[in-house]
Amino acid sequence: MPLPQRRRRLALLAAATALLSTTAVTVAGRADAAAGCQVRYTVASSWPGGFGAAVDITNLGDPVSSWTLTFAFPAGQTITQLWNGTATQTGAQVSVRNAAWNGALATNGTASLGFNGSWTGTNPVPTSFALNGVACTGSTTTPPTTPPTTTPPTTPPTTPPTTPPTTPPAGSPVKIMALGDSITGSPGCWRALLWQKLPATKVDFVGTLPGQGCGFPYDGENEGHGGFLATSVAAQDQLVGWLSATKPDVVMMHFGTNDVWSNFSPDTILAAFTKLVGQMRASNPRMKILVAQIIPMAPSNCADCGQRVVNFNAAIPAWASGISTAASPVTVVDQWTGFVPATDTYDGVHPNDNGNVKIANRWYPALSALIP
Repeated sequence: MPLPQRRRRLALLAAATALLSTTAVTVAGRADAAAGCQVRYTVASSWPGGFGAAVDITNLGDPVSSWTLTFAFPAGQTITQLWNGTATQTGAQVSVRNAAWNGALATNGTASLGFNGSWTGTNPVPTSFALNGVACTGSTTTPPTTPPTTTPPTTPPTTPPTTPPTTPPAGSPVKIMALGDSITGSPGCWRALLWQKLPATKVDFVGTLPGQGCGFPYDGENEGHGGFLATSVAAQDQLVGWLSATKPDVVMMHFGTNDVWSNFSPDTILAAFTKLVGQMRASNPRMKILVAQIIPMAPSNCADCGQRVVNFNAAIPAWASGISTAASPVTVVDQWTGFVPATDTYDGVHPNDNGNVKIANRWYPALSALIP
């Protein structure tokens, strides 16, 4: 099936397991527009001197065409890398503007951004936010001259309106979990392109996170947690709950980018992979596991990251060969070769439309071989 060349419209939930703050804010718009939104700030992972965070913004008022989110760090934290937006920081004050593809927010639409940051001493969460210059109010407001026709919800919807139906296809489809960080989620449109290439009645993408836009309906459930480290997921046994909730037959894992960024050694990351594989097999002794040699990294603020990826990827095949079994094979999928950060990412790390096509095409042969 040919791949549609559509520009993705929204970047939605980069969910997390440790929700630390949920704050309602108001969206600025026309003078007669209903305004209101919900912001969730989540510290997804933390390590000495650094952390990863996800921020989700749900618009509860009338549609907006662009947005700027502002907040202040309470303890001197700084942003070192941000995706799905453009950040400026002056002292504690942070301003994040939307990216080119996620500025338009429909009513109940959600945009998601993520970032890595540094901290010293403590890492408390910001306590207030403003969107388009309007401070938090905790409710939706409409000038009395233009009453709203419906009452917007005071809490974010449990699933965004762009989330496709989650009813599995008829028959006995293969349940597939896409596991990783923001390259897999936020919005991870390679999953949407890959799904289009597969027989819809024979596959069921599963995960505790909903689909996240990409411009057309698809089976988008996944475990692509923005900012997460494989080492942290393994240490905290987070995968156990995700497996229990979704019961996959196949796990395809593009994981380790944030671990490489944090300068964990290949041996440390692969030890975490070994624990994760053990948890997969405890859930399903016949689990089929696809592990990516991750895409290259060329961020402007991490000169060593490119070589770290090379070193990590070089260690994966031997590790996979040693842990693979006949009942539960581990197959290595080369996502590195032919992927060019300058043309296939928008920030040296996260795939753009070209990169999403390449990632989907690399997963397809290995995944399709597991579908009867």
